[in-house]
Order: sequence, then C-alpha cells, then structure tokens
Amino acid sequence: EEYDVEELRKLAAEDGVVAMGETGLDYFYTPETKARQQASFRDHIRIGRELNKPVIVHTRDARADTLEILREEKVTDCGGVLHCFTEDRETAGKLLDMGFYISFSGIVTFRNAEQLRDAARYVPLDRLLVETDSPFLAPVPHRGKENQPAMVRDVAEYMAVLKGVSLEQLAQQTTENFATLFHIDPSRLQPL
Repeated sequence: EEYDVEELRKLAAEDGVVAMGETGLDYFYTPETKARQQASFRDHIRIGRELNKPVIVHTRDARADTLEILREEKVTDCGGVLHCFTEDRETAGKLLDMGFYISFSGIVTFRNAEQLRDAARYVPLDRLLVETDSPFLAPVPHRGKENQPAMVRDVAEYMAVLKGVSLEQLAQQTTENFATLFHIDPSRLQPL
C-alpha cells in the first residue's frame, strides 16, 4: 500500500509530533518488500532531518541495510534511537558513532541474551533508554505473559544492576536522555 510522503511531511510538522517513526526495516516476514521498505525508511529520515525530529528505528533481519541507510541519509543531522535493540556490541558502537541512543527491552533479561547484555554494558549511560515494546517480550520474571508498559520498571531494575548503578540513577539518566532526544523540557517528565 502506497502512502503520500507530502501528507506525512505535513503531519510530522505538527507541534505535538516529537519524532519520526517507528520506522525502519523488517525483512523477517516480507523480504520481498525490501525496496519499498528502504524507500520509505529513507523518506522518513529525510523528513526527520528537514524538521529536526529524531527517528525511532526498528530493524529485524536487516542490520547491514539499516546501518547503510542511516549513514547514507546522514541521520546524524536529526539523531534517533534504535528501539528494542537486539544486536551486538559492534552494531551498538556504529550507532553510537552516529549519535544514536539505544533502547533495551525485556529481551535483555532473557537467559540466552548474553550477547545483548554485553552490548548493554558497552552503551554509556548517557546514550541508554529502556522500554517494554509491549504487548510483546515481557521481561523476566513475567515471561510468557502479556507485556505491560508498567513492566519497564523490571527492565530498568535489571539494567541498573547490569550497569552497576542504582535504580534511581538509571531512572534519572534515562529520563534526561529521553528529554534530550525528543527535545522535551525535562521538568515535564518524572523518572520512575
């Protein structure tokens, strides 16, 4: 299904819109749509750059193409976040070099996610965000249940231990990161 890029630009320019996305590439279910996904992703980054709005990026089975498009489209001009990060330390480094924030979901708590935990340890606190990606991917100890936004606290508690900081420190820093990324007055936000 086609979309109207000019209509998207108009909607994105509205005052209440703080970011472009969720956008990105997902080759898992529909690899035959790669070209359309890539064109749309490029449009979204360009609009983000034009409007100085960061991009919220999703990638699945598309790591190399995602990084290439982010570089080619000069995403450093608008910034962004790779949400529900599931990649490795090397990928995290490349995103950090582009000025990106990296957001970790409940996946980081999974028993078999050591590579992801290594990446989480690597990401500096001032580039870190936490999320749930509900209703999917509930963190331990809620595995197998429907994920809820309130479970972000479980992710934050886990990340605080992983990073060797208090929950309060992690909450304060991720709140500041959120405000910086989305150009929001931090006095309007409250940490956990």
